[in-house]
Amino acid sequence: MDSTQTRYIFVTGGVTSSLGKGIIAAALGRLLKARGIRVSIQKLDPYINVDPGTMSPFEHGEVYVLEGGAETDLDLGHYERFIDENLPAEANVTTGRVFSEVIARERRGDYLGKTIQTIPHITNEIKRRIRLAAQQSGAEVQIVEIGGTVGDIEGLPFLEAIRQMRVDVGRERVMYIHLTLLPYLEATGELKTKPTQHSVKELRGIGIQPDVIVLRSDKDVPDELRDKVSLFTDVRREAVIPAVTSDTIYSVPADLEDHGLASLACTHLGLIDATPDLSEWRALAAKVRAVKPSLRVALVGKYVELHDAYKSVAEALLHAGLAENVDIDIAWIDSENLERGREDDWRRLREVDGIVVPGGFGHRGIEGKIQAARYARESGVPYLGLCLGLQIMVIELARHMLASDEANSTEFDPGTEHPVIDLLPEQVDVTDMGGTMRLGAWPCRLIEGTRTAAAYGRPLIHERHRHRFEVNPAYLDRLQAAGLVVSGVYTERELVDVAELRDHPFMVGSQFHPEFKTRPLAPHPLFQAFVAASCAAAGIGAARETAATVGGVSATQPTRVPAPNNGTTIATEPTVDRDRSDTGREQRAPAPADPSDPAP
Repeated sequence: MDSTQTRYIFVTGGVTSSLGKGIIAAALGRLLKARGIRVSIQKLDPYINVDPGTMSPFEHGEVYVLEGGAETDLDLGHYERFIDENLPAEANVTTGRVFSEVIARERRGDYLGKTIQTIPHITNEIKRRIRLAAQQSGAEVQIVEIGGTVGDIEGLPFLEAIRQMRVDVGRERVMYIHLTLLPYLEATGELKTKPTQHSVKELRGIGIQPDVIVLRSDKDVPDELRDKVSLFTDVRREAVIPAVTSDTIYSVPADLEDHGLASLACTHLGLIDATPDLSEWRALAAKVRAVKPSLRVALVGKYVELHDAYKSVAEALLHAGLAENVDIDIAWIDSENLERGREDDWRRLREVDGIVVPGGFGHRGIEGKIQAARYARESGVPYLGLCLGLQIMVIELARHMLASDEANSTEFDPGTEHPVIDLLPEQVDVTDMGGTMRLGAWPCRLIEGTRTAAAYGRPLIHERHRHRFEVNPAYLDRLQAAGLVVSGVYTERELVDVAELRDHPFMVGSQFHPEFKTRPLAPHPLFQAFVAASCAAAGIGAARETAATVGGVSATQPTRVPAPNNGTTIATEPTVDRDRSDTGREQRAPAPADPSDPAP
């Protein structure tokens, strides 16, 4: 669609951060798409970083990679999962990116010697990027979330830019939604509207009158409070929408539909308010809430204190669990604690039905992940390695093959005697950290007869990458002789993109990040295969009426699974006692903490 006809919905937040603007934006996008309207969503982030790529996950959660390779805020994962669309590169705009562009233009002389100011130069660049995102996506409606909270000094240029958009494109093509908090006072048993009143007053002082107010609350919002908010904010009563805390984010679209949010948007923007079919989403929410067998999965990482650092991994496990009719009970295990031999963490690891080792950078916690991979290999516990998780699997197998702890990645030990993981030649002289990796979707040719190919059911896939290091081709022959099966390769360079272990119930690692392409109604094949294998190992699949078939073997036959490429079967009972307290490996001294850990 011509961007000159695009409608814009701007979502702002007040009172406090982390209220769920991203979920509200994503859910509204889902409702509009269900009406046959083409939708895209954009996030404007006020921080001065050019993108989140070099930020620690403790600062901002996971870095979400788009199809085109842009490193973005985790909210874009919610957007893509809810509206089931791949977003364009301009879907995430930061202050750093805006300022970089304006300064570059000034240095080139593009402004013809004029004084560069916030208004109009910075605000014009923000508006240009909003329109560019709409043009790239071809959307009829562009939903734009403004990060942070109204009143934050760094967010003022973005708020001024979206205020100007109503004048630029016409009032009938712009809608403002403001999300605020209704705090509950235990002492009086009341929800208080005063913070909302002040937040709207702040927004109006900037020149923005909200068309809709969404009230976030942990308690039901009585009608008289909606009337009061309407009176004090000059917003129609039917446009004051309650958003009560839900037990699952996947019920939010139906909840907002029941309160008429999308109909309000269609009426305001002059769009046809068709009747949406939300039956699949209502069924999804019901399935999340249904009582199901519990599957215990360990997520072994070094950022586990902040679960948002692995948000897409957790969502991918949830989606796969729903497809296999199990609840996923994630055990968040700090890999540094495994290094230190902390018995409580080892006990929790020995109790799980499957192990996931996700992505990450830096040497901190690596040895603990390697020990977890060894435990999975020796004990027959299903294992899924994501990006770094593949490299960990290869390092552990190489140490076993060579009977030496010297096998390593040059990322963690530049002088290692056996660099089984190494930089590509073109990466050796790269010094900048931001945006210089193998990023975005790349083609991968799957090898027939492997467990991975069976999971996907097609020979060619495109998956999203975010890494510099690769499996060293010089060691491939020896690794394959030791049991490594290459199950997918990058088509242009024959680089290892997916590998698995022969004679193991399920030990698969991908150089890419499959979690970025999961959808609630379409779980990612690798995650579903992993969950199905974990169910089989735990004996859960036998209780289900409908068997899931993974790699040609029904999940209702939990005692035997296929070993790829050799036509034989092996028992899933571990060859090593899963309850042993000894890890079976000499403990290496834990690596010192890396204070500059970038995002995974």
